[in-house]
Amino acid sequence: MSTVVFIHGTGVREPGFSALAGRVAAGLGSLRDGLRVVPYYWGDPHGATLAGGGLSLPPEGGTSRGLGDVPAGPATVGTADPDDETPAWAVLYADPDAELALAAAESGPATERPPGSVPAEQQMQALLEKLAAQGDGPAAELGPGLASAASELAAHPLLGPAATVLSPDELAAVAARRLVARIVADALDADDPLIPVGDTRDAVVDRLAQALGAPPGGAERGLGSGLLRIVGRGATRAVVRRRRALTEAAHPAAGDVLRYLSRGEAVRADLRVLVEGLEPPVTLVGHSLGGIIALDTLVTASLPQVRLLVTAGSQAPFLYELGALPSLAHPAPLPSHLPPWLNLYDRRDLLSYLGAGLFGERVTDIPVDSRQPFPASHSAYWTNPAVYRHIAERLP
Repeated sequence: MSTVVFIHGTGVREPGFSALAGRVAAGLGSLRDGLRVVPYYWGDPHGATLAGGGLSLPPEGGTSRGLGDVPAGPATVGTADPDDETPAWAVLYADPDAELALAAAESGPATERPPGSVPAEQQMQALLEKLAAQGDGPAAELGPGLASAASELAAHPLLGPAATVLSPDELAAVAARRLVARIVADALDADDPLIPVGDTRDAVVDRLAQALGAPPGGAERGLGSGLLRIVGRGATRAVVRRRRALTEAAHPAAGDVLRYLSRGEAVRADLRVLVEGLEPPVTLVGHSLGGIIALDTLVTASLPQVRLLVTAGSQAPFLYELGALPSLAHPAPLPSHLPPWLNLYDRRDLLSYLGAGLFGERVTDIPVDSRQPFPASHSAYWTNPAVYRHIAERLP
């Protein structure tokens, strides 16, 4: 029986880890009969914590400057694929109301309606309230939050002005995208380790758009045109909103990295003990920092049970090139006992790196595409069917 040891990345804690490990087990198990998946949860015993209860953190009010205090950079659209709506979704994740506000800004003075007609705003409000009554089920693939997002949008002050500008089909599509963006944005704020890939997101958008009165298909058309004009503003807003996550070592994602780089031997020792108790063949699968932990463990100790190393969204090659990888300094080669290494990366994931240029044929770099902007792309590997196919094809 082949065994896979799954090693999670930064910031992952329970109950998110159990959901993540279960998803990995299901994804690989559907492609390989008799496969055993063993989770290695290092987050609680070895992850970063605030030993003093957060006494080192500045008051929250000290970091809450308004957007007006931050200079907005120009949009960097460049020569990007005009059909690629990923930058526009990045804006919506930063500000789910962005598209709604853009439409409302084009509204003019109120016009007289025919007697007995129902305003478009009221029609949409009724559909949103009906959708909210169904609970979170119609967007279950994205996680919880649909019902509350639909209720919130039904009472949104921008809905009326936008309804005077957009056709019913356009309003349904804008409303559907706003609902999905709110759900995903909340998941990102909660550091959810399972962010859906773009195909799943788009399918939910289309389903919700139909529930709000749009015809099937085409809910994504027109998304990028206006929003790309405010990518710079949206990106700035995202940085401000997630400032603590990006800059403070006390945040689990950043703190886990710093703690591992300074005191990582205990994490590696526990992984060695786990692997030594398993029957071969064993595959180590590590996400993000989990990939660094797996590589360091294999470099520093010969574990003949392990026949394959898989990393996804890993910074191990980057740390090696920097001279910051604990187990190996550039230009030292990988040890001969290291098994074949499969490195999965997403070009949209700014925390994924390539290994073949540094280690030659010892590493196989394979691109995958979640169709999600960063940072969602860094958490979307384990909802991407291509990731499981690439791993299953190489399992010993």
